[in-house]
Amino acid sequence: MEQRVGELERIREMGYRVTPQRQMILEVVRQSGGHTTAVEVCEQLQAKVPALNQATVYRTLDFLCELRLVAKTEINGQSVYEIVEEERHHHLVCRQCGQIENLADHHLVDLSQHLLEEHGFKAELDHLAIPGLCAHCQAG
Repeated sequence: MEQRVGELERIREMGYRVTPQRQMILEVVRQSGGHTTAVEVCEQLQAKVPALNQATVYRTLDFLCELRLVAKTEINGQSVYEIVEEERHHHLVCRQCGQIENLADHHLVDLSQHLLEEHGFKAELDHLAIPGLCAHCQAG
């Protein structure tokens, strides 16, 4: 398996067991390259392990999101999952053509700081999808 050892260590450090299901689901999400749905994860795993049920996949994905090993984002009305990398990023999603462009985390640092200082609110801006119109769709 190609997972970073750190993902499995973090699960253990937080006092949880590293189960085969957790390992397999992490691996499928990692291999997908990002933006995979729970249904796609389930289909891939059930091809290998038919006894694995959909409820386990959803529960495990929620668990991995709570630990911030996996990020869940709404893109084009669909929940998608991807591995949380060391360098956080966000997405600009064109609501007309569906193009997705990565946005570096540093663009949201000022917003995060403002929310903390002005509102006493510690925002969890780990992985956002920002809808709008891309340059091409604006021009067209």
